[in-house]
Amino acid sequence: MVSYAIAAGLGLVGFLLGYLLRRFVAEAKIKSAEEAARRILEDAKKEAEAKKREAILEAKDEAYRIKREAEREIREQRAEIQRLERRIVQREESLDRKAEALERRERALIQREQEVSKAREEVEALRREHRLELERIAGLTSEEAKEQLLREIEAEVRHEAAQLIKKVEEQARAEADRLAKEIIALAIQRCAADHTAEVTVSVVPLPNEDMKGRIIGREGRNIRTLETLTGVDLIIDDTPEAVTISSFDPIRREIAKITLEKLIADGRIHPARIEEMVEKAQRELEARIREEGERAAFEAGVHGLHPEEIKLLGRLRFRYSYGQNLLQHSVEVALLAGLMASHLGANVALAKRAGLLHDIGKALTHEVEGTHSAEVEGTHSAIGIDIAKRYHEPPEVLNAIAYHHGEEEAKCIEAILVAAADAISASRPGARKETVEMYLKRLENLERLASSFDGVEKAYAIQAGREVRVIVRPQEVDDSGAVLLARQIAKKIEEELEYPGQIKVTVLRETRVVEYAK
Repeated sequence: MVSYAIAAGLGLVGFLLGYLLRRFVAEAKIKSAEEAARRILEDAKKEAEAKKREAILEAKDEAYRIKREAEREIREQRAEIQRLERRIVQREESLDRKAEALERRERALIQREQEVSKAREEVEALRREHRLELERIAGLTSEEAKEQLLREIEAEVRHEAAQLIKKVEEQARAEADRLAKEIIALAIQRCAADHTAEVTVSVVPLPNEDMKGRIIGREGRNIRTLETLTGVDLIIDDTPEAVTISSFDPIRREIAKITLEKLIADGRIHPARIEEMVEKAQRELEARIREEGERAAFEAGVHGLHPEEIKLLGRLRFRYSYGQNLLQHSVEVALLAGLMASHLGANVALAKRAGLLHDIGKALTHEVEGTHSAEVEGTHSAIGIDIAKRYHEPPEVLNAIAYHHGEEEAKCIEAILVAAADAISASRPGARKETVEMYLKRLENLERLASSFDGVEKAYAIQAGREVRVIVRPQEVDDSGAVLLARQIAKKIEEELEYPGQIKVTVLRETRVVEYAK
């Protein structure tokens, strides 16, 4: 029993010792684990702090970058707004000046109109007094005297006038046709030149498709700047590696083309760079215009022109009339007029000078108030006369400029030669082009005008409008009347229609005699 109690006591002591030892070991492990957990938490906190500081720094950098970008865009927008404000101010000043000029002109016109009205009333009063005096002396009213006189004159002069016109025309045509054909044929042969007609668009090739996006720019900023500065329409569509520039003003279109080519070659495309390139292109085009004018003067053999006249001639390189280049047309007219003058013993140098300058007014028709089209005949002649007077051109040159569209009578042979050369150059096949609608309308107007005369049965425009054949009723129009009718139709065509070259009027009168043998 005692041993059993000792064993039991030893076992209890061992159990207690084991329990204490195990508890001690467990507590040690727990403390170690707690220490490790504490270290892990501290490391995690340090790492989190480091990442937090790093994220804060990145956020600050990004915010600073966004702020700089926004400030840069604001500066660009402010600069663009300032440029637009300057342009608006300049335009307002120009409009004010034009308004003042219009007011002065209106006052002058009102005063002139009053003077003309007063003079017209005085003339009308004198005319009434004169008519009353004549009626008193003749014993007839003015209408009765007029009818009687017209009947007598018509009976006496109709046949004689027709015979005289026919005789004079036959005599003049017999000699003039041969000599004129020889001179014109020789002049045209010696004045052969290449002719081209540009359209209203220009195509600029691109190195790749990505360049289209750079030209457009962010939110279309680049393309708007380019269109605003040059005044053209920039068309960027599905055409591969190409951009189309559209404008009715060839000078603006050329400036835009040069600018775009320079920007593509440079690679830096932004509003400030576009403005710089546009100014550079304008300077280059001005130099090119001057060179074109000098080349034309040299080619035509005309010397001593004023520098401003040279510049205006160069501008004609970018102007067209019915598809015909006006600078090439002016050179051609100068050469033709000079060659014909040499055959006729006229002043060759003067004829060339007048021929080269005869259309110089068309260089400014789109800029001068009230002349919106270069095709409005007469307006460019008036502008050309003002230019020639300003730079002290000879009176013969002024007369040629005015005469080539019939605004005044020819005072020298050189003016007639310039008008002839102008008609030859414009009527040469292929020199000008017109739309189908304009062509049909011209033929219809020609037939309608010829059919408007009494005695005309049918009228046909043939040879592309170069000739109109008129068939008359023989019982109403005799042979002498046919001669007068042809002349009247030709005169009315000259007064009312616009056409290149000349139109031949042929009047046909047919008399048929029919008899039956029974």
